[in-house]
Amino acid sequence: MKLGRYQFGLVIGMVLGDGFLQKTGSRNARLRLEHSLKQKEYLLWKVKQLKKLFSGKIHQIKRMHPLTKSQYSYVRAQSNATPELGRLRNIFYPYGKKKIPENLKDYLKESVSLAIWFMDDGYYYKRDKCAFLYLGKIEKKEAEIVKETLKSNFGIETIVKDKKKKGFVLYFSPGETLKLKKIIEEFVIPQMKYKLPLDPVTTEDLYGLR
Repeated sequence: MKLGRYQFGLVIGMVLGDGFLQKTGSRNARLRLEHSLKQKEYLLWKVKQLKKLFSGKIHQIKRMHPLTKSQYSYVRAQSNATPELGRLRNIFYPYGKKKIPENLKDYLKESVSLAIWFMDDGYYYKRDKCAFLYLGKIEKKEAEIVKETLKSNFGIETIVKDKKKKGFVLYFSPGETLKLKKIIEEFVIPQMKYKLPLDPVTTEDLYGLR
């Protein structure tokens, strides 16, 4: 199954964001997507964009929070297994754990990839009119690779910040946040507009959500 440029860009954004590439056999992998129940519309949109990959149903699953012991629901979709996803798994999960590859510049090239990643892991800070991209528990070297990729491929300047327990994040100044918005806005679906307000520099964020 050969993915087109747009579909491949979508997959890259999902892999960098909340998606998980699960190994199936020696050569293949499948893409697993999970979102909270309130973001079901977002999951449905992702699946619709990748009709070639997703043929099964979306499942609603209940889970127990390990600390609070409260029950919550989320939705999951799993793609078909393909060798192309298997090759991507070898790149992004070389030892079974997600890793930012040194040649990220070769993969994070499309605006839609950055849009998906930001909709998954981005955050707009209303008070300071700036944005953050949460990278999670990765090495600082990997965070620097992301920083350099955004600069070289999109012309966006960011600052790496260590949020300790939350891992590394990229900080976008108000001006760079506006630049980011112009690059990804055509791909940000209505449900996720709160992630990046219409004018993050001059307009108040009406949603106040992450």
